[in-house]
Amino acid sequence: MLFDKEMENLEQIKPEDIRQKIADYRNIINVFSELLQTENQALKAYDTDTVGKLFEKKAHIVSVYRTLVAFFIKNKETLNILSSEERASLKAQAASLDNLLKENDQLLKTRMETSQTVMNSIIKIAKAANNANATSYGRLGTYSPQDNSKNAIAVNRTL
Repeated sequence: MLFDKEMENLEQIKPEDIRQKIADYRNIINVFSELLQTENQALKAYDTDTVGKLFEKKAHIVSVYRTLVAFFIKNKETLNILSSEERASLKAQAASLDNLLKENDQLLKTRMETSQTVMNSIIKIAKAANNANATSYGRLGTYSPQDNSKNAIAVNRTL
């Protein structure tokens, strides 16, 4: 029953509307690919300012992209309007985007791991410096610089 309703709704979509959706899909793939290429170059150059500036635009593009992908997943038969050459071209565009997404994912993970490693190093150095200069109460309740290995330290995560 639900399938019949979906087919009726699909039949109401005009071929030119389907072609427009496909054109929109191709366009969003191109825009998304360009953005990912820019972001990937910025990540390789450790240009966090550029990456930060691209965030809002990327979020919007991802939202539009997901909407279009969801439409085509739900209405796979709409792609039958394409010739085999057009279908192959669309697959090639999607594969290229997929490769850029994989590269972007790897670069983002590497950048986050690098930031975490740097943060951990800063924390260790700060703790060592703090412990070397701190005086605290020891196990026996005495005031002693020797037993200061358990001192706490606060770290500003925005570093």
